[in-house]
Amino acid sequence: MGQDAFMEPLSSTSGIFQWKIYLLLLAVDCSGLKVMVPSQTVHGIRGQALYLPVHYGFHTPASDIQIIWLFERPHTMPKYLLGSVNESVVPDLEYQHKFTMMPPNASLLINPLQFTDEGNYIVKVNIQGNGTLSSSQKIQVTVDVTKEDIGNYSCLVKNPVSEMESNIIMPTIYYGPYGLQVNSDKGLKVGEVFTVDLGEAILFDCSADSYPPNTYSWIRRTDNTTYVIKHGPHLEVASEKVAQKTTDYVCCAYNNITGRRDETHFTVIITSTGLEKLAQKGKSLSPLASITGISLFLIISMCLLFLWKKYQPYKAMKQKLEGRPETEYRRAQTFSGHEDALDDFGIYEFVAFPDASAVPRMPSRSIPASDGVSGQDLHSTIYEVIQHIPAQQQAHPE
Repeated sequence: MGQDAFMEPLSSTSGIFQWKIYLLLLAVDCSGLKVMVPSQTVHGIRGQALYLPVHYGFHTPASDIQIIWLFERPHTMPKYLLGSVNESVVPDLEYQHKFTMMPPNASLLINPLQFTDEGNYIVKVNIQGNGTLSSSQKIQVTVDVTKEDIGNYSCLVKNPVSEMESNIIMPTIYYGPYGLQVNSDKGLKVGEVFTVDLGEAILFDCSADSYPPNTYSWIRRTDNTTYVIKHGPHLEVASEKVAQKTTDYVCCAYNNITGRRDETHFTVIITSTGLEKLAQKGKSLSPLASITGISLFLIISMCLLFLWKKYQPYKAMKQKLEGRPETEYRRAQTFSGHEDALDDFGIYEFVAFPDASAVPRMPSRSIPASDGVSGQDLHSTIYEVIQHIPAQQQAHPE
């Protein structure tokens, strides 16, 4: 009827009346107050903080802005929690440490959230300007149980005279998902970025604490588009089959009993840094390998030299004697070896010079030479005299 009346000629009385009402509604819509909340139902976790976001807007000059928060439960009257005028907050003294508001922001913070906080929260905004505009919204808060709430429960009823407790029950607790995270068997993880070497296949695992178990889905973002690529807790990515070097993924977890949903975002970067690191590691080890090889060579050489000297003493002694000057032997004294027999035991060196008349020699037994040389070479023989005490003989009279 209103629409038909609006379409009648403006000269008619009813048409003018309907037009005025339409213009009045347009004016209220353009200059009125709007209070908006993202969701009419908000889930919270017991023991944690819960934030109730509220947005409001108006198009008229305002001298004062008043915000009021009320709390109500079924079959009870709303209870005042806190309020503000402009930027001055007036809390209820009973809840001044539990509820927080930062005006002119109308959002409410509940910290910590308990089971007794379940109910409806009403926010009312009043604007004082040319007139008074008011608007309100209601938010239903539910407190979800967690894994820690699993246990035995009973109900205790008391009165001034007696008390009675019910039988103990163990309810089934449905919770989650909480603590959603993505891990991998390979690659380097820094925050929400995974670095994978080119040519490797990496396996991602998505997990969250939940009962009943979550259902998982994997989403890939490419060129501002998203599409589901797989369902389940595991996702395998072959780096050589990925067209882009950088790809964004999303893992979603959903509990069909609690109705809760959570998701986590991460980025996969395909690079050849792993091969470069391996080459750098080989370069860093080459000096150490060189030092180790040189050390082993020196040790083996010293061992071989020691063995050579140990098992070829005569050749070494010969080289030592050949290096001595001839005058050193000419100055040497000649001993008969019979002055003191106890001092004569040891190793002796007998050297023969080419010029036999230059050095006087004592006649002795024939000495076989160990090495015979011609010309100006020296002839030497090494003897070891050991102690041997023969049996004393009877002296013969002359």
